[in-house]
Amino acid sequence: MSLSTQYAEKQPDTGLKGKTIVVTGGSRGIGRSIAEKLGARGGNIAVNYRSSEGKATNVANRIEQDGGDAITVQGDVADFEAMQTMADHVHDEFGAVDVLVNNAGITMDHSFERMTPEEWDSVVDTNLTGVFNTTKAFYDDIKDADEGRIINISSLIGEQGNFGQANYAAAKAGVHGLTMTLAKELASTGATANCVSPGFTETDMFANVSEDIQENIRDDIPLSRFAQPEDIAALVRFLASEESGYITGQVLPVSGGQNL
Repeated sequence: MSLSTQYAEKQPDTGLKGKTIVVTGGSRGIGRSIAEKLGARGGNIAVNYRSSEGKATNVANRIEQDGGDAITVQGDVADFEAMQTMADHVHDEFGAVDVLVNNAGITMDHSFERMTPEEWDSVVDTNLTGVFNTTKAFYDDIKDADEGRIINISSLIGEQGNFGQANYAAAKAGVHGLTMTLAKELASTGATANCVSPGFTETDMFANVSEDIQENIRDDIPLSRFAQPEDIAALVRFLASEESGYITGQVLPVSGGQNL
């Protein structure tokens, strides 16, 4: 028996086999890791993207190479009607959705003094209203599922704020409040809603931060390293599973202790 076979046999059954899962912003970074990890556990994955069609296709291909099933679905989460159309596409391919992962997000950083209304609106429209739009599109599915799950990807910045990110911090803080409200409203159906709050994570969005600033940030992290997308995906995998059924309305940090 090969090591890979032994490893596969030891993996716990997380109840994702045959579940239909939507991951917004699933073409790269944290979203890519989430989509691939959930796909590897048997989920039928709808990989949402806004403009990175090639990258989304690569993610779907990787999932299928690992034995899963995946499709790509284009749509801007900031567009309510686009999310309704995306939901129709997912339903046509996979049927009702069991797990929704709201991951799509953008940044447009400036100090509050220099921030324009357009920069404010763009970030809030994607990072907060986008969660509303996508959740509305799949809400009935989640409510009616045997083990419905909404998992919103937020940020430690939504709890602590950050210089130059008033729009981002406000949007992510809003996601926290929305998640807790959804948890209360869905509780009678048995569905859960939780929020994963990453600290600074090594993704494309973080790549342009200067080495000096990165070093200063790293010094504030008790575990002395930045998160990897796989760190966040591991928690999402658990929250998507049947094993997390008694956890709801929580904001769960993945920050190496930076939230302490």
